This record gives sequence, C-alpha cells and structure tokens, in this order.
Amino acid sequence: MILELADFRTNPGQNAAFEEAIKLGIKTVIQNAKGFQGYKLNRGIESTERYVLQIFWDTIEDHTVGFRQSAAFADWRAIVGPFFAVAPSMEHFELVAEPG
Repeated sequence: MILELADFRTNPGQNAAFEEAIKLGIKTVIQNAKGFQGYKLNRGIESTERYVLQIFWDTIEDHTVGFRQSAAFADWRAIVGPFFAVAPSMEHFELVAEPG
C-alpha cells in the first residue's frame, strides 16, 4: 500500500468549509478511483489553517496515473482548490515497519 501525504494551507476562517469540501471531494470523486483504500484528515493545532491529508492507494500508479491524469482530478481540484492559501505539497511513502 502507498501513502499519499498532502499538506494544505487554507485561508483563515475557512476551516469548516474546507473540511466539508474534503469530505465531499473524497465521497464524490476520490473514493471512486481505482486503488483508493481510504483516507485520514488532520488539522494543525498550532497552525489551525494547516491540514495533512493521508490517502491510501494500492499502488503509486493508481494515484499518479489513474487518478492524477484523469478528468476526476480536475473535479477534485474544483471542489477543494478554492480553499488553498498556497499550492499544496504532496509526497508518496511506502511502509517499511509497523508494530508486531
């Protein structure tokens, strides 16, 4: 499984609307993408306009090719993009250790 880690900065005062937009975008767009396994969204405590979105994919290609190069990516950005204060950063990670 691949972890996509996206770091978002939102405009002040838009937390609730951004959180709803993320949920809507996941429900209506991303969850239909091939290889999507789930997500977690975390809001910063010290920086409340900062969010970290974790999306779990079967393969990196499911995200970089199957999703990012599809029309669905434009749909996703249309839902969440208006809330970005700056362009988000994103990286992929693979699991190398876990408890047990």
